[in-house]
Amino acid sequence: MSAVIPSDVRAFAEGQRLARLATVDERGRPHAVPVCFALENDTLYTPIDEKPKRGDPAALRRLRNIAANPEVQVLLDAYDDADWSRLRYVQLRGHATVIAPGEAPHARAVALLRARYAQYRDMDLASRPIIAVHVRRAVQWSART
Repeated sequence: MSAVIPSDVRAFAEGQRLARLATVDERGRPHAVPVCFALENDTLYTPIDEKPKRGDPAALRRLRNIAANPEVQVLLDAYDDADWSRLRYVQLRGHATVIAPGEAPHARAVALLRARYAQYRDMDLASRPIIAVHVRRAVQWSART
């Protein structure tokens, strides 16, 4: 099981359908995008899927940024307009790698993502890269603490 991500953080993260991946380019400029994801142990996987992208998916800014600076952060949050005592966020900070098709654990990541999101069952994830975030630190905040 996970050594870095505590069980309460894992439960919160797995209850979220969307996260935000933050990367930084070679000049220190931040870039954040919403992503779908799957967690296994202390690794978060997010695909370069078939949703419309500007330009060549292999040249996406997030991939270029990871090549320049692999330190990333994934943000998951909950917001309740009626009850601010329910506000919460989790930051998963770590080192990202890009897994090419055929590399380990690409097939496992595809299976996890397809199990979590029905939309991915009909997408060709097997021929596209997947980002693996190897979580080194989990930070959380809650209005209830």
